[in-house]
Amino acid sequence: MSGYPPSSQGYGYGGNPPPQQPYGSSGNPPPPQPYGSSGANPPPYGSSAASPYAVPYGSQPPPSSAPYGGYGGYGAPPSGHGGGYGAPPPPQQAGYGSPFASLVPSAFPPGTDPNIVTCFQAADRDQSGFIDDKELQGALSSYNQSFSMRTVHLLMYLFTNSNVRKIGPKEFTSLFYSLQSWRSIFERFDKDRSGKIDTNELRDALLSLGFSVSPVVLDLLVSKFDKSGGRNRAIEYDNFIECCLTVKGLTEKFKEKDTALSGSATFNYEAFMLTVLPFLVA
Repeated sequence: MSGYPPSSQGYGYGGNPPPQQPYGSSGNPPPPQPYGSSGANPPPYGSSAASPYAVPYGSQPPPSSAPYGGYGGYGAPPSGHGGGYGAPPPPQQAGYGSPFASLVPSAFPPGTDPNIVTCFQAADRDQSGFIDDKELQGALSSYNQSFSMRTVHLLMYLFTNSNVRKIGPKEFTSLFYSLQSWRSIFERFDKDRSGKIDTNELRDALLSLGFSVSPVVLDLLVSKFDKSGGRNRAIEYDNFIECCLTVKGLTEKFKEKDTALSGSATFNYEAFMLTVLPFLVA
C-alpha cells in the first residue's frame, strides 16, 4: 500500500488522498507477479513445480497462472473431509463490516470427525451452540494444543471474521482441521526436532503455504514471535501458529483490496485501521 503523502498536500487523517502512483513507480504499473516477489528476481524458492513445497499443504496443485505464490490451499482440511466443508469464510468483497458483528448459528458439516463434535460439545457447557475464548482454549488444550489467549483470540477472529470472541460448530471444525495441518507443517520443517524452527525453516514453511515474504519481513516475524525477544532467532510451535495467523490474515485482508492480484492496493485511513487493529488488539 502507498505510504502517507507529504503533509503539504493538506488533507488530514481519514481524508481521501489525491490519485498518486505507488511509491517508487515510474508511471505504468508493473506486470502482475507472485505475491511477495520482485519482477527483477527469479521466482521465489518454492514456486518451481519440481520443488516439494510448490503446492500448499492440504490442497490440489494450483493452476500454473495462480497468483500470490500459489496461495489458495492455505489451511484446507485434510483430504477426505468433504472438500470445502468447514473452510474459513470467504473474504468479504463489499467493504469492511463491523468487527463486532454477531455470529450466525451454524452446524457441524456432514462427515465431521465425531471426536471434534465431542470436543466442542464438552466445551459448550451451557449448550448455547457457541463456545467463548476460555472454553476454546480449554478444548484445544485437551488435544495437546496449548495456546496463549492472544493466539486463541486470533484464531477466533480469523475463523469467524468477528471480534465477538465466540465460535460455532462449523468454524470450530475448520479451525481444528487447520491446526492439524499447521502442526504437520511445523513438524515437517523442524528438521532437527528441536521443537523450534529457525529463520530458514520458517521461510520454507511459509513458502509451502504460498506466502513469499522478503528477508526484511522474515526477520521482523522471527523477532516478533521468538519468545526470547529475537536472541534465539527461532520460534516454537504456539508462536508459529500465531505467526501463520498474522501473515494469513493480513494477506487475506490485503487481497480484498488488491482485486487485480498485482501485489499493490490502495487503502483509505478507515480501511487501513480496520485491517491492522484486530491483529494488534487480539
